[in-house]
This record gives sequence, C-alpha cells and structure tokens, in this order.
Amino acid sequence: MKLNNKLVCFTGGGTGGHIYPGLAVADELKTIAKKNNKELDIYWLGSSKGMDKKIIEKAIGPDGKTSADKFFGIPSGKLRRYFSFQNFSDLFRIMAGFFKSYHILRKYKPALLFSKGGFVSVPPCLAARFLKIPVYTHECDFTLGLANRINFKSAKTMFLSYEETKNRLSSADQKRVIVTGNPVRPVFYNTNPHKAYEFLGLKKEEIKKPLLLVLGGSSGARQINDLIFQNIDYLAKNFLVIHQTGLVNSNQNESEELQKKYPDSYKAYNFIYDPMPDLLSAADLVLSRAGANSIWEAAVLFKPMLLIPLCGSGTRGDQVDNAKYFEEKNAAKVLIGQDANGQNLKKELDDLLIAENRAKYSENLKNLISGQKPAYKIADIIYKNVEEN
Repeated sequence: MKLNNKLVCFTGGGTGGHIYPGLAVADELKTIAKKNNKELDIYWLGSSKGMDKKIIEKAIGPDGKTSADKFFGIPSGKLRRYFSFQNFSDLFRIMAGFFKSYHILRKYKPALLFSKGGFVSVPPCLAARFLKIPVYTHECDFTLGLANRINFKSAKTMFLSYEETKNRLSSADQKRVIVTGNPVRPVFYNTNPHKAYEFLGLKKEEIKKPLLLVLGGSSGARQINDLIFQNIDYLAKNFLVIHQTGLVNSNQNESEELQKKYPDSYKAYNFIYDPMPDLLSAADLVLSRAGANSIWEAAVLFKPMLLIPLCGSGTRGDQVDNAKYFEEKNAAKVLIGQDANGQNLKKELDDLLIAENRAKYSENLKNLISGQKPAYKIADIIYKNVEEN
C-alpha cells in the first residue's frame, strides 16, 4: 500500500491530558511543514463520545487554522486493570473501534500514525500495525500507562518524557525509545502576564501579595478544593488566590460566598482555557494535582509548585510518580495522601512565601528542562520520517 506523505494521522483522547500534548505536536508539525513549503494535513482519530471532538475542533494552531484538519470519532472501550462487567461490553467497543480505524486508515493511507495514548488510541495503533503504517507513540507520565504498553508493541518508536523511564525498560526496548520531554502547547512559550491581569480585572501594581494559582484539572479535585475552602483565612491573608474549581468536583455556592467575603484576595473560576498560559506566567507559585500536563506547563514557565497528586485505589499511581520525580530534583514540593492536610499546607506555603525560596525552585526547573521544546523534537522526527515515505 502506497502511503500519502501529505497526510499524518493522530490518535489519543478520552481526557484532555491525552489531547493537549498531541495538539502541541500537531502545531509544531504544521509549522515545520510550512517552513519547508509543504502542504501537510492532519486527521485525528478520537473518541466518538466525550470531549475529544470539541477540544480538537476548538484548538487553533500557529497558522490561525484548526490544529487538525479533520476529526473522526471512533468507538472506544476503557482498559481496566480490575474486574468489571463493563470489561465485556467494552471489548466489543474496542473491536468496533479497530474495524472503523482500519477502514479510515486504509482509505486515507497516512504516512504515519502518531499516538498520544489513552484508551481510545489502542484500536488505531493496532489497525495501523496490520496495514503496515508506521506508528509513533508518546508517554507523558513517569511510568508507562496500560494503553502505551499495548501500543508499544505496534510502534516503530516511543517518545518518553524522562530518561529514568527509559532506564526501566529492557535493552531491546530501549533501542526503540527516544527521550524528548513532555509536549507543551506553543502558547506556553509566548505568554503575556499583562493579559492575565486584564482577565482578572486588576492592575499589576494593585497586587501586593504573591499570586497563588490553584489547579485541579478540568474536572476539578475535591481534595484540593476542600483544602482551599478550609484554609481560606490563611490563604487570603497571604496570597491572591486564583482558583480553578473544575467543571465537576466544585462547590459553586462555596466559591461564590468566598469571593464575596474576600473580594481582593480570592477569585474562583470553574474552568480556564484561553487565559491559562498568561495566568501561569503571572503566577508566583502553583498549587496543583500532578498530572503530567499540569506539571510541565508550569515547569516550562519555571513556576514553583506545591503538588498534591491523585492517589489511592482509583489510580495507577502515575501522579505520585510524577510528583516524586520533581520533588527528588528539588523542583517541587509534594504532599501525598494524608499528609495533604491544612497544617502541612500552611507549612509548605509559608516556606514558599519567601521570594528567595521560590527563586531556588525556579532555578532548579530551568536546569531540569532547559533545551529544545519537546513538541518540536517530536514533530521534527515525525516530519523527517514523513519525508522519507
């Protein structure tokens, strides 16, 4: 089958965490193609349900156009490590996703398939393998997720965020691995903090306290929200708190009452998208979950972080691994499980109130992630392989 070197397919989704890094690579890939006077289309295979299509069609790349030229929704089933009756019904969804992916890839014959992981990416990667379409995949977390463990069997190359992750693989597998870091959207490298102040309705000279940006992901994190609500007197006294409460795990009434009580020190938003890069650049420190994207977006802006990773039986522990990695590099503070309480929160934030301490964490982040942008590294490798076809 002759492949079309003017087309690249992307896959990944189920959550924004698998989509946004892929969009970062898509943006860089289109930029590289444009510099080489090449027309390159990008098609995206994502979940037929959920947020995938909405996020991808909303994303605008550096050329002012959508990052992906076409979106295909495919059936997908979740990959679970525990017994559930849904595993049986999802098996049929995965099979349906495979056949639809096979049909799409066979029809359009892309030069290659790039996967950003997530349960929706498994059927397209398997279909590409059957069609002998080269597969490239990326793992953003410190440890491989189940989807990428499966996708790696089909992949020509896997990109990793950490050298230590590569060292845990067999010598044979390491030959098919390239460490690039975690892709971050280009907008995070071109921020304007003054736009953040405009979004907040403030002038920079009016801000007399460190700006604390609180993030729990797009859905929110009830644990973090509760910590903020329970310790608001301390927080409002010492910080200007910008709190993304989330679209799901939020308490709208509570946050509205606190905004009335602390109008100069607390501002809450369910979800922040377009202003987020500028808000991060304006922040003095970040209190966040430890998803790979949240960490790396703050890290590329060299922002001191206090991380409260999601942990427990409902997670494979990837956020804990991510957080511990940055903690061991003295690039973040971490509170895990029962240690994430009000007393420890105040203790760690007291330390970060000191500007010199924040500067040390910023410097350590610079030393840790300096160099070429991960999204560009990946896109450059992909583009060279497209040209070879």
